[in-house]
Amino acid sequence: MRKIATAFAGLALMTGLFGTSDANAGREPAQAALENRTKDLSPDVVQNRFFLKEGRFEITGAGGYVPNNPMVTRFSGSLFGAYHINEKFAGEFAFMYFPDLGSNDLKGLTQKLVEIANNRSNQSNFEQPVEKMLLDASIAGRWSPIYGKINLIGESVLNFDFYFTGGLGMISSKKYYAYSDGEVISLRYTGRTTHVPLNAGLGLNIFLNQSLAIKLDARSFIYRAPAPIYDPNDVAQQNSYRIYNDIVTSIGVSYFIPKMKPRIMDF
Repeated sequence: MRKIATAFAGLALMTGLFGTSDANAGREPAQAALENRTKDLSPDVVQNRFFLKEGRFEITGAGGYVPNNPMVTRFSGSLFGAYHINEKFAGEFAFMYFPDLGSNDLKGLTQKLVEIANNRSNQSNFEQPVEKMLLDASIAGRWSPIYGKINLIGESVLNFDFYFTGGLGMISSKKYYAYSDGEVISLRYTGRTTHVPLNAGLGLNIFLNQSLAIKLDARSFIYRAPAPIYDPNDVAQQNSYRIYNDIVTSIGVSYFIPKMKPRIMDF
């Protein structure tokens, strides 16, 4: 009996070994196929992206505001266009229009300076130089190094990417002098001027579906231009220059065309 039991035990052990080998052999082709498929993917492809941009055009309409101009209020309407070479790099253009609302654009600081000069200093001929950005057209490169996801309430997931921009453009501005006519602060138009700024910025795309995104964007326009001239007869003021930095913050909606290519893998 002991010999028979030993024989059965040996047979069971051999069956288990061969059975395990057969099971592994059955899994190996599927595992190998998955590994080969993964190896064939480009390093630039993020396999679990909800949103793909490569080979697509992006058109954006946005509204904006200039937060760092102490003298005048500047709102903007913008049109952005971009072509995405791949998931990280794109080339883009931007066109911005800033409506001129006359003396309604003047901030409290400008009005206060004119009032103080007229009422307290008895300088009735004092005029505060003011420049209003009117148009901007620029081209830039865009780099999107970060793609991320945030889990919201329930099973909802917020997909986004973060980008940087840099480029060159042209700004057209109107020049004024703010003065007091005794009762109200008015503007005296003196002409137009053009600047060629370097622009640098950053932004965030929040993807709503495979064609639409909410865009948050901030850009800095840096250029060299004449300093404000308070006395036209002062030669030193006329030859004085300074560095300006106009920041434009925007929020808008982006539409991507054509339709997104099918994802290779979706985990």
